[in-house]
Amino acid sequence: MEFNYKDVVAKVADCLVRAGSTFRQDKKDAYKCAIASEELERAKWNLETILDNAEVAERDRSPLCDDTGIPHVFVEVGPNKCLTGAMMKAIEEGVREGLKELPGRPMAILGDDKGRIDMSGGISPNSEDLALAPFLIKEVEEDVLRVHILMLGGGPAIRGITHRIFHKHNLQVVLDEIVNRAKDATRLLGCTPCALAVGVGRSQFEATALMMEAMVYSDFNKQSDMEKYITDKVNESGVGPLGLKGKTTVLATFMKVGPQRASGVRVVALRPGCCFEPRMACVEL
Repeated sequence: MEFNYKDVVAKVADCLVRAGSTFRQDKKDAYKCAIASEELERAKWNLETILDNAEVAERDRSPLCDDTGIPHVFVEVGPNKCLTGAMMKAIEEGVREGLKELPGRPMAILGDDKGRIDMSGGISPNSEDLALAPFLIKEVEEDVLRVHILMLGGGPAIRGITHRIFHKHNLQVVLDEIVNRAKDATRLLGCTPCALAVGVGRSQFEATALMMEAMVYSDFNKQSDMEKYITDKVNESGVGPLGLKGKTTVLATFMKVGPQRASGVRVVALRPGCCFEPRMACVEL
């Protein structure tokens, strides 16, 4: 399959900049709704300030946050489309160009395995040296080749949890355990309100991939009964915007449940996305 290499690079670079600098409309709507319902004045002010910051970032195509995030690529491949190694290379180059344009915060650690773990190799001064995470690829019925770019920050990764839950043949047990863990995670995160992302799978890898997919297909205006239950229960904690109390600890929960195995446990991946997440955009190639 022939493709225009430079065109793909340019489209992906623009997609990354949009991901790192723009709130989608559904997220803006969620913030406006939270502002209207928030009763605590300092909580309302925090929500308004976050939304104002997002409007400026979108106008200037500048980063939403100092932690510009690690680029993650999720590709949808339709039945008559082809994703080649050459195209993946073009996507990688597009990510590098986008990191230069945004610009991304220099965060790439240099050196061998030891040096990258203990940071003795130093940090590259170049934004574009930040390697993207491994590709996630999904077969879809729609005949498209669509690239989603997510810019995922460090705070949510630090507070994220992947663990097994003994389900006891009871959905409520699983939901309440997710709520309890989310309450702890959001209390420690600091940069609330959250967008909680949850994946339930058969292994750590599958649960995390499902968590990523939940973010990709997220919509702040749509909440399933399970998602709304988690959102409402975590909001009862009263952590509030930036941990300063209030009604809005979580704006929404995005949950994806995959195939399960005959077992006493369910593997759950939970990411308490910060007030700017999920930072993402998509482009068709």
